[in-house]
Parts: sequence; structure tokens; C-alpha cells
Amino acid sequence: MRITGDDETVRFEGSLDVRTAADARRRLHAAVDDGRGDLVLDLSRLAAWDTTGLGVIMGVHRRAGREGRRLVLRAVPPQLQRILIATRLHRILSFEDDLDALAV
Repeated sequence: MRITGDDETVRFEGSLDVRTAADARRRLHAAVDDGRGDLVLDLSRLAAWDTTGLGVIMGVHRRAGREGRRLVLRAVPPQLQRILIATRLHRILSFEDDLDALAV
């Protein structure tokens, strides 16, 4: 996994899974703690994620809320959209694109 960006926009490339979760969590927590406003997580180059990766996203979502920030997912790949819709997490998380329209 490759993680780039700053405290306002973080980009993932590769897989967010049990092998990469610790690094991703550490980087995202630092971005939440050090930044202001929305934290945008660009997933356009994310190839896959597993339940551990989903847990990282949810943990960062909660941490951002405690810090008065909002985690916003950008360019969620279709296969990941389906997982978010199936788990109903699309109703909790924030997106640049409207996933509710896809949930019909």
C-alpha cells in the first residue's frame, strides 16, 4: 500500500487489509489530529479492502467526529460501494458522490 497526501486529503493506492491496516491507521490518525476541516480520503486507486480495512475507516470516522472533523470518502470504487451499501455504512459515512442513489 502507498499512502500519500496531507492533513486534508489522503490517497490510498493498493490494498487496505490486515497487512497494511496499522500503517494506514497511524497515518490517518495523524491526519485527523493535525488537520482542520474535512479529511478527504481518496480511494480512486484502492484495489481492495477487507474487514480490517473497513474497521480502520470506521475508526477514523469516529476519531474525526470526536475532533470536530468529518471523514469524506472520495471516488469509492464500485466493488467497495457495494460493500458499504450491503452493510448500510453508506448511511453513516460521508461521500463526495451520493451512494444513496445506488442503494435502490
